[in-house]
Amino acid sequence: EVIENSKEVLTLLQEKNPTFKPVLAIIQAGDDNLMQEINQKLAEEAGLDITHICLPPDSGRDEIIDEILKINEDPRVHGLALQISEDSFTNKVLNALKPEKDVDGLTDINLGRLVRGDAQECFVSPVARAVIELLEKSGVDLHGKKVLVLGAHGSLEAALQCLFQRKGSMTMSSRWETPQLQSKLQEADIVILGSAKPEEVPLSWIQPGTIVLNCSHDFLSGKLGCGAPGVNFSGLFAEDDVSLLAAALRIQNMVSSGRRWLREQQHSRWRLHCLKLQPLSPVPSDIEISRAQTPKAVEVLAKEIGLLADEIEIYGKSKAKVRLALLERLRDQADGKYVIVAGITPTPLGEGKSTVTVGLVQALTAHLNINSFACLRQPSQGPTFGVKGGAAGGGYAQVIPMEEFNLHLTGDIHAITAANNLLAAAIDTRIFHESTQTDKALYNRLVPSVNGVREFSEIQLARLKKLGIKKTDPSSLTEEEISQFSRLNIDPATITWQRVLDTNDRFLRKMTIGQADTEKGYCREAQFDIAVASEIMAVLALTDSLADMKARLGRMVVASDKNGQPVTAEDLGVTGALTVLMKDAIKPNLMQTLEGTPVFVHAGPFANIAHGNSSVLADKIALKLVGEEGFVGESFSFSTLLVCC
Repeated sequence: EVIENSKEVLTLLQEKNPTFKPVLAIIQAGDDNLMQEINQKLAEEAGLDITHICLPPDSGRDEIIDEILKINEDPRVHGLALQISEDSFTNKVLNALKPEKDVDGLTDINLGRLVRGDAQECFVSPVARAVIELLEKSGVDLHGKKVLVLGAHGSLEAALQCLFQRKGSMTMSSRWETPQLQSKLQEADIVILGSAKPEEVPLSWIQPGTIVLNCSHDFLSGKLGCGAPGVNFSGLFAEDDVSLLAAALRIQNMVSSGRRWLREQQHSRWRLHCLKLQPLSPVPSDIEISRAQTPKAVEVLAKEIGLLADEIEIYGKSKAKVRLALLERLRDQADGKYVIVAGITPTPLGEGKSTVTVGLVQALTAHLNINSFACLRQPSQGPTFGVKGGAAGGGYAQVIPMEEFNLHLTGDIHAITAANNLLAAAIDTRIFHESTQTDKALYNRLVPSVNGVREFSEIQLARLKKLGIKKTDPSSLTEEEISQFSRLNIDPATITWQRVLDTNDRFLRKMTIGQADTEKGYCREAQFDIAVASEIMAVLALTDSLADMKARLGRMVVASDKNGQPVTAEDLGVTGALTVLMKDAIKPNLMQTLEGTPVFVHAGPFANIAHGNSSVLADKIALKLVGEEGFVGESFSFSTLLVCC
C-alpha cells in the first residue's frame, strides 16, 4: 500500500516534470546484501533509481564521512541511507548528512523537529514509523499502553519514544543489563527490541500476551539475534514485517524528499540578508564608502540566491565563479524580466549606467523584496588608472569590494591577454618557419612520428577537409597536397591580429618586432591594443557554452593568405590551446552590492569597437536565478543597444 501510494505521488510529479526521477544513494560498509536487494526491489516498483556505494567492511568513519559529503553536494541524489556497522553510527557520522537528504531521520535536526512537533517539516525514522503503523493496522489501541523500548539507543530510541508518547502510551527505555529488567518486562504491554537479545535473558521473563516487535540493527540487516522473538505470543506479526515496512516507508520519504526538491527549484522569493547602509552627509568618496561596508561571505550570498555548494568556485572571501552546469539544473525554470540600462551622455568619467543599474537592483531587492540581479562588465585597467577611474558604480550604489572589482577580479582579462598573445605568437612563428623550411621539413614538424606511428590530429583532419583533401593517412598525401597542407602563406601586410596589454602604454601603439638575430631578418611593424579590445573578449561576451566558445575562437580571422583567402585561428591549429586558457574565464563572477544584493561581473568588450555589454552567459544564469517574477538589470552602451535593436 505504501509503495503504491508513493508510485502515484511520483507519477503526478513526473507529469509536470517529465525528466524528474528521484535517486536514493545507499552507502554500505560490509558484504550483507539482504536489505540492499529489498531496497532495490521496492525502488523499482515505485519508479525510483538507486545508486549503491559499496565500501570495504573495515572502512573507518572518516571514509564514510567523505562519501556522505560527496553525496550531500550531488544535486542528482535526493536521499541517502546508511547501511553500516552499529559502531559507525556516531554523532559525527550521522550529522555529516544533510538533513534534507536524511531519509532515515537520523540527524539531530530531523530528530529535533520531530520532538518539537514539526513532523511535516522533517523525516521520521522509517523503522519507528513501521512499528507504530504495524501496531495500529493490527488493531492495537496504543492509548494507555505501557511500552518498553529495550536495547535501543540514539535516533531510533528517541523517535520511538516520541511517536509512542504522541499516541498516549507510557514509554519506558531500558538496557539489556538493567538489574530491574525482569520486572519491567513483566509490566510491559508492548516490548520493542532495539538490539539483539542476549542469551542470559530468558523468554520466560516476557508475560504471555505481550506484543513483541524486533527492530534491532542485526534484524534489519537480515541477521536475527540469538533466540530473539520476532512475534508476539499470539502470532500477530511476521518476523520480516518491520524490516519490509521500514524499507517501504524509506521509499515514501524519498518521494517526499524529491517533492521538496522540486518545490525548491520553482520560483520563490530569496531570503536575502541585506546589508544596512549608513548614509553620511557630506557624501564621502566612493572608496571610503566601499571600505566602510563589510561584505558578507560570498558562499552565504550564493546559498541565499539558490546556488548549490558545488556550483560555485570561491575566490577569497567576496568573489566566486559560477559553474555553467547550473543552467542544466535550472533548464525548466522560467526566465525573469530583462531590463536594459543605457545612456547617450558620454563624459570623461562615464555615463552613469553602472550606478543606475546597481541602484535599481538595490531598490528592488533590498527595499521591495523582489528578486533582482545586476549584470555588469569587468573594467579594464586602462581606464581604471586613467582619467575615468573604476566602473563599480558610485556613491551608495556600488559593487564591493571596489578594489577587487576594479583590479584583476578573478583573472579573466589576464586569461584573455594570454590567449590573444598566444595566437599572435603563433602567426609570426608560422610565417618564420614557412620562410626558412622546405615543405617536407614543415610537414614532419606538423605531423611528427610518435613511436613509429604518424597520425593526423582532429584539427588537422578538419583542415584537410577544408582543403578538399579526402585522406586520413599522413603517408598517402602527394607532394602538392603536403605543400598545400603545410603552408598557410600568410601575407604579413594583411595581419589584423595584434598583441594586447591591459595597461595604457602609448609607446607600444606602433613598434617593430623580429629584430633579434635569431629571427633571420624577418621583422615587421606591429602594435599593442588594450586587452579588452581583443576579439577573444567579444567572443567571451557572446558565447553560450564551452563548445560554442571553442567554435567561435576557431572562426576568428587573423590575416589573409597571398591569394586573398582568410586565415583563421583554426588554420593555425591553436583553437584547443585558446579554449584551455579560457576554460575558467567563461564562468561568470559573483559579487555583491553595498546592500548585499547579487551582481554578476563578466566580460567587458569596449563599446566603440565591439558590443559594450556583459556576457550572454551571465544574463542567462541571472534570468534563471531570479525566477519568473524577478528582474535582471544589464548595463548597455548605447551603440550596443542600437545594434541590438
